[in-house]
Amino acid sequence: MTKVKLFLWQILHGNKACAARLGPRILKGDFEPGFFVEPFLKDLAIVLEESRAMGLALPGVALAKQLYRAVKAHGMGRKGTQALYLALKKISNVE
Repeated sequence: MTKVKLFLWQILHGNKACAARLGPRILKGDFEPGFFVEPFLKDLAIVLEESRAMGLALPGVALAKQLYRAVKAHGMGRKGTQALYLALKKISNVE
């Protein structure tokens, strides 16, 4: 499997696992970290840097980075990555 195929496979399958694990926590209002937002932002920056070096366009990753910056800007950098839900609610003005 090429690096690109492996990378895309990990993204696609990782998202299903995250949704299954974090969805119930979001519904319970549990935003405590399994993985903190702050190091996740660092990881997203690395992914974007490497994708540029490989000549890959990953607009979804770039969008995710911007959204998680909003999470951090709303004071939730030490919450779990599922805090994205809260930031999306705030920027969408949804109660």
